[in-house]
Amino acid sequence: MGLIREPEGVDFVINSRPLTKKEQELLSKFISEAKAKRTKKVSSRKATTTRTSSTRKNVKVKKV
Repeated sequence: MGLIREPEGVDFVINSRPLTKKEQELLSKFISEAKAKRTKKVSSRKATTTRTSSTRKNVKVKKV
């Protein structure tokens, strides 16, 4: 996807209407649920990737 540029001499102005109380509450609820879901995903992924063994297995050591 590329960057869309405004043609010269043309301004795109977006005037949005204010949200109602009900819309604000629904939006806030949606955002908090999405954040909780995302952090749950990230924390479970981190837990599996950070487990590393500090000792090596099956390493042959030559005695001198």
